[in-house]
Amino acid sequence: MAIKKVNFKGTQFNFSYLLLNQEKENSILFLHGWGANKELMKNSFKAFFKDYCHIYLDFPGFGGSSINEAMNSYDIKEVVEEFLYSIDRIPQIIIGHSLGGKIALLLNPKILILLSSAGIVLPKRFFVRFKIKLFKMFKFLGMGRFYTLFASKDVKGMNNIMYETFKKVVNEDMSGHFKDYKGRAVIFWGKDDNVTPIIAAHKINSLIEKSTLFELNGDHFFFLDKGNIIEDCVKTALKDKK
Repeated sequence: MAIKKVNFKGTQFNFSYLLLNQEKENSILFLHGWGANKELMKNSFKAFFKDYCHIYLDFPGFGGSSINEAMNSYDIKEVVEEFLYSIDRIPQIIIGHSLGGKIALLLNPKILILLSSAGIVLPKRFFVRFKIKLFKMFKFLGMGRFYTLFASKDVKGMNNIMYETFKKVVNEDMSGHFKDYKGRAVIFWGKDDNVTPIIAAHKINSLIEKSTLFELNGDHFFFLDKGNIIEDCVKTALKDKK
């Protein structure tokens, strides 16, 4: 593990990152989802895609990386871009899970690999809408400090900066960016994913012209033991698109 200091818009970020197969010329970047870190991605993919230098990093506020103020996905994309410039590695392939899928999309790589990506806003279930209305009422009454009673399990235990970051990124609609993406995309999804439902996968597949969708067994973290399957599917999909 290494730390890289990156200055962005007058703020210093400390990025915790790891490089594997550094002798390889071409690079592949792995981006984790909300609440995870680079170790999860490394443990899933370190034995695969061996023709590439692997770049694993913690997003600001996760793992060993710092954060100083709330950020949206566009902010995160820009500071990750600065980090990549600072290590002189521009990845040809980016693999992104959940939140990492949105950041991967915004980075606009030649080849985009999405794992149960966020970015498609779907109607909220009744219970979720009810909690939001209840929280707004408490906030109106000056009792917003009790937000943890209503917060998603994704943000429980997080500090205020991370909670504000979550609120910024959770409802970002990336439909237009998916439609505008002109590279090659390979989309993977867990059939039993109840965090980002499979309907979002089909929507993304319809929006990206050069995309292939694979539905695999599992939930939101279906990919943890499927690195070999994902590598084989990517190779097949890219060969078929030539």
